[in-house]
Amino acid sequence: MTDDSVILDKRGQALWITINRPEKRNALNGDVIAGIVRGYRQAHDDPEVRVIVLTGAGDKAFCAGADLQNSGAAFAMDFSRPNVDYADLLRLSQNATKPAIARVGGVCMAGGMGLLCMTDTAVAADHVVFGLPEVKVGVFPMQVLSLLQNIAPPRLVNEWALTGEPFDAKAAQAAGLLNYIVPAAELDAKIDWLIGRLVDKSPTAIRRGKYAMRAIAAMSFDEAIAYLESQIALLAMTEDAKEGLKAFAEKRKPVWTGK
Repeated sequence: MTDDSVILDKRGQALWITINRPEKRNALNGDVIAGIVRGYRQAHDDPEVRVIVLTGAGDKAFCAGADLQNSGAAFAMDFSRPNVDYADLLRLSQNATKPAIARVGGVCMAGGMGLLCMTDTAVAADHVVFGLPEVKVGVFPMQVLSLLQNIAPPRLVNEWALTGEPFDAKAAQAAGLLNYIVPAAELDAKIDWLIGRLVDKSPTAIRRGKYAMRAIAAMSFDEAIAYLESQIALLAMTEDAKEGLKAFAEKRKPVWTGK
C-alpha cells in the first residue's frame, strides 16, 4: 500500500486490518475506508486467510467516526452517485463469506460503531466507551442504523441515537454489541483464542453458513426454512462435509480442504 492509514498484516490464518491514524483517534476518511475495503478483498482472495481481524492502532481509539477536522470533506457528497463509499463498505462486509472479529481497544463512536456492527464477533477492553454522538454536530447515524437496529434492542438504539450520550463496555455487551469484555492487557490473548476457535472448523461450512445467514435475514420463516433445507442438502455434498463425517466415524481430527 502506498498510503499507511490502514495496515494489512497477515498473521498465520488471520488477516489483520488496522486503522493507523492514532493521532486522529483512528477517524474515518476516504483512505481509511478504501484501506478496509482492500483488506476485505485481499482476505477473500487468499485461500490461506480464514479470519479477518479489524482494529485500530494504539490504545486510545478503535475508531472515533468520521474525521471532523474538515467537516466539509467529512459530509461532502457527489450527488451524481446513488451510493457513498462508507455505505459500500458496509455492503461489502455483509456479503463477506469469511468471519470477521472486531478488536476494540479504545473509544468506538459514530462511524466506528458501524465498523463494530459489520463484524461477526467483537471483543473489547473493559475501559472502552461507545456512542452515537452525531446529533451533537447536527447529523444522525443514518448508515450505522442499517446494521445496529438488527443487533441492539430498539429502545436502546433510540436512546443512543437521539441523545448522543456515551455508554460503557458493560452496557454494550448487555445490548449485544460485544461477545467478550476483558482487561486491556488480555485483549490480544482473547482475540487469539477466538481466532483459534474459528480456524479449526470447516471453511466450507463457515463460507456457506455465512452466505445462508445473510440470505435469510429478510425472509419469513416459511421462506427461510424452505431455503435452508435446500442449503443443508447442498452442503452435505461438499468435500468438507464428507471429511467431517468420516473423521467423526474414525475418531480423528478432520483435515479440511475448504472444498
